[in-house]
Amino acid sequence: MDDAIESLRALALAALEKCRDQAALESFRIKYLGRNGAVGGLMRRLPELAPEARPGFGREANQLKNELEAAFKDKSSRTGDSDAGGKASADITLPGRALPRGYSHPVSQVSLEICDTFSAMGFEIAEGPDVETDFYNFEALYITSHHPSWDMHDTFYVSVSILLRTHPSPMQVRAMETRKPPLRMIAPGKVYRCDSDVTHTPMFHQVEGFLVDEDVSFADLKGVLSLFIGRIFSADTAIRFRPSYFPFTEPSAEVDIACVICGGKGCRVCKQTGWLEILGAGMIDPAVFKSVGYDPEEVSGFAFGVGVERIAMLKYGIDDIRLFYENDYRFLSQF
Repeated sequence: MDDAIESLRALALAALEKCRDQAALESFRIKYLGRNGAVGGLMRRLPELAPEARPGFGREANQLKNELEAAFKDKSSRTGDSDAGGKASADITLPGRALPRGYSHPVSQVSLEICDTFSAMGFEIAEGPDVETDFYNFEALYITSHHPSWDMHDTFYVSVSILLRTHPSPMQVRAMETRKPPLRMIAPGKVYRCDSDVTHTPMFHQVEGFLVDEDVSFADLKGVLSLFIGRIFSADTAIRFRPSYFPFTEPSAEVDIACVICGGKGCRVCKQTGWLEILGAGMIDPAVFKSVGYDPEEVSGFAFGVGVERIAMLKYGIDDIRLFYENDYRFLSQF
C-alpha cells in the first residue's frame, strides 16, 4: 500500500506541474483532491486492510492529501487563482481596471482659486450663516427700509425679520463687532435672490472682501483688485473702474475687465462694448463704522464683492449660468 501512495504522489505532482491555467487546475482538483478523487479513493480502501496496518496507512494518506493541497494552493497563487476551491478570480497578470474619476465642480474650482489668491495677499477667510436677520443683512449695512432690496420680490424671507442672506456682506458687521482693526478678511459663500434667467439663479456664490485699518484709501482698493484680476485672468488684462452706488460704500465703483472673448474689440457677449463687469467695490461708509462702534475719524476701509459664477463663466467661456446646476456629466467632466 505504501507503493500505491508513493505512486499517486509522483503522478499527482507531475500532473500539477503541467497545469498552466485555471481550467487545468480545476481539473486537477477534481481528479485528485475532490470528494471522489484519487486521494479520497485511498482513504476508502482502509477497510480492506488488516487492523494493524490501518493507522500507518491512514497517516501516510493524510500526509499525501496535505502535501498535495499545499502544492495546489501554491500553484494556484502563481497562476492567478487564489481560491483553492477552484472558484474564478482575477488574473494578476492583467492590467488593472480604471476606477471612475470624480471631478471638482467648476464653481468650486474658481471659488478656491479666488480664496487662494486673497489668502496670498494676507486676507483671512471667514464664513457666516446663510440664514440671517434683517439687521445684519440690511440695517447694519446702512440699507434703509425704503431700499427696494427689502421687498419680497427681491429677498427670500423665512419670517418677518429672518431671511436668506442676499450677500455675504453681513460678515463685515459680524467681524467688526467682535474684533478691532486692522482687519483683512474675505467671506465666501452662497447667497439667495429672487431672480432666474441665463445670467441669474435664485442661489449663487459670492466672495465678499473687506479691509479696515488706518489711512486706507481708494488707491489701496484699486491696487488689491488689480492684483487679484491679474492673477485670476492675466497680468495684462485691461481694467476700468466706473462710478456706481452701493448703500454701504461711498464712493462706490463697478469694476470691468476687457472682454475675455473678443479681447476688447466688441462682441455679443460684451454687447459690443469691449468690457465685462465682474465685481462691485467701494470705500466703507462711515455709517457702517458707527454701527459697530468704530470711529470713522480714526479708521477707514474698503469692501468688494465678487460673483464666483460670473468669474467662472468668463474663465471657461460659459454663456448660460444654469449649466452649473443641471448636473450634466458631459458638462462637468470638462473640468
